[in-house]
Amino acid sequence: MLIRNAHIVNAFDEKQADILIRGRRIAKIGKNLPTEDMDVSAVIDASGMLVFPGGIDPHVHMHLPTAAGFSSDDFVSGSRAALMGGTTTMIDFVTPRRGMSLTEALRLRIDEAAGCLIDHSFHVSPVEWTPDTALQIRQCIAAGFPSFKLYMAYKDAIGIDDGVMEKVMQTLADAGGMATAHCETGDEVDRLRDSLFASGHPEPSSHPLSRPPHAESDAVAKAIAIAEKTASPLYIVHVSSAGSIEHIRKAKEKGLPVMAEVCPHHLLLDESSYKASFEDAAPFVMSPPLRSEPHRKALWDALQTGIIDATGTDHCPFLMSQKEHGRADFRKIANGAGGVEHRLSLLYTFGVRAGIISLQQFVEVCSSGAAKIFGLYPQKGLIAEGSDADLVIWDPNAEETISVKTHHQNSDMNIYEGIRVYGKPVFVIAGGKTAVSHGCLNEGLRGELLRRPLIQ
Repeated sequence: MLIRNAHIVNAFDEKQADILIRGRRIAKIGKNLPTEDMDVSAVIDASGMLVFPGGIDPHVHMHLPTAAGFSSDDFVSGSRAALMGGTTTMIDFVTPRRGMSLTEALRLRIDEAAGCLIDHSFHVSPVEWTPDTALQIRQCIAAGFPSFKLYMAYKDAIGIDDGVMEKVMQTLADAGGMATAHCETGDEVDRLRDSLFASGHPEPSSHPLSRPPHAESDAVAKAIAIAEKTASPLYIVHVSSAGSIEHIRKAKEKGLPVMAEVCPHHLLLDESSYKASFEDAAPFVMSPPLRSEPHRKALWDALQTGIIDATGTDHCPFLMSQKEHGRADFRKIANGAGGVEHRLSLLYTFGVRAGIISLQQFVEVCSSGAAKIFGLYPQKGLIAEGSDADLVIWDPNAEETISVKTHHQNSDMNIYEGIRVYGKPVFVIAGGKTAVSHGCLNEGLRGELLRRPLIQ
């Protein structure tokens, strides 16, 4: 495949050139590449377009088991939505039941993802500490999965206490792994949730009250302190509060290997969404919850100045029938929302077009940053000779309105309903194949399982 007249945007430069693809890799980049001696089966003219590395979403939850049933996207439907929005790689999670080994849970999760249309990998979640946990962590790292998700919330199911968190981080520091952390003070959140419900407030508007901004920022401070003590790299997921940003900024100034992620919904939506009927408010129940304008501004500032290293979506959609489980008790509302399809268009519209981030920063936070953090760079997150041919050919002038009627996630709701976005993929190249062409998904796609090297 040959892409002519490409305006190539990497995280560090932009240039005009042709791109020759052979198999799964970029074979050559240069101006006016000759084709006389090449067996070129397809030529795409990218004049007037932008060409980005394929998006990398480091935070998705496909086919996640919950009390309300599995999240409504499985690996096939979720990866289809990802491709339609320009994401060609995603990292999901392995979350064992207590009593199950990490290695067995990893094996089962790999099998569940067998039909995934895009390249994928996993973070593994220790949910307890047993005599075998350290060995199992090392086995997962040796198998190519060196990042581990630690939940400081959800103490009744998958959350861990500070002592276990320190043991896990020390093991990761010694073994060449990385901690990623969901930061909320779980015990406090549980007390607030129960108190609000007991006082006669079962409605969705209690959700943000039960998870206040300081519940996150206090947990972020604690996670950073444990990471500093153990010398473990730390990636903080879905940062939502100004206080958290301040702790992360200070950690970076100290030279600690602390990195952070933000999700589009925390950048663009606010807590007023909860002050509505159940049907209108329930779609926005996710954790951490949406915040007020000052917190959103702090997140945008952090994205602009590099305190935030990457964007993910925390993609975890449900059907309204699943959200209904919590109609009489907000604690039981299926927790999560979709977004993997819309990340690039939202960041391009409200980041690049709004003049907050540059095109190069856009590539960094949508692709290159995650690739570097999680051991995929320069295989991914980069348009260069030898890198994977994961490319998004982007029409910067396209316009559309996000709608449940046209989205590709398997859900009957969309938290971005009615938002006008600018820019969209015309072609998506994944693993050297044209996966999406003018809004149509091609057949016969199959992603690869990505095994990653040690973090350190």
